Amino acid sequence: MAMTAQEIETYIRGALPDAQIHIDDLAGDGDHYACKVVSNAFRGLSRVKQHQLVYNALQGHMGGKLHALALQTSTPD
Repeated sequence: MAMTAQEIETYIRGALPDAQIHIDDLAGDGDHYACKVVSNAFRGLSRVKQHQLVYNALQGHMGGKLHALALQTSTPD
């Protein structure tokens, strides 16, 4: 069973309540997404640490229920 964009957003927002989140379904199959997350929580963190925060927010669904996620993270300007 694939994840919906709304489910992904709900998980991320649970961990990063201030986040601005934009999700695109790349293949229309609910399995391949591009996600841009902007949050103050990323301030001072390396890109790897930022991505780890998002992957941790997905609570183990990455690689299972969610097959592919092209991720961009940044802080607000």
